[in-house]
Amino acid sequence: MVLVGGAVGAPLRYLTDLLVQARHDSVFPWGTFTVNVLGSLVLGVAAGSVVALSPPSWVLALVGTGLCGAFTTFSTFGFETIRLIEEGSWSIALVNSVASLAVGLGVCAGAYAAAVAVLG
Repeated sequence: MVLVGGAVGAPLRYLTDLLVQARHDSVFPWGTFTVNVLGSLVLGVAAGSVVALSPPSWVLALVGTGLCGAFTTFSTFGFETIRLIEEGSWSIALVNSVASLAVGLGVCAGAYAAAVAVLG
């Protein structure tokens, strides 16, 4: 199930990143930020759904580990943040770091709570 989810998540991540970056003329890594926030949203909904509905264990492996694991990317986030620092864009690197963490955690927690509330 992890492999199947990853086979969907990885190309979806690549295409989403390309689509988002093509629409922004900025040094801020909007593509990576977007996939990480969307992945956090999906993971929150999936985890909340598992708590509320108790589906088979493979569902979280498919969606949480496979799909979200391949769709989101911590390594690219780290690389792009270091690249911004090397280029002298310290403030953008700081915004990227803080916003990625705060928005990602907030979206995941909110989606989890919403899924539990709606489905529970």
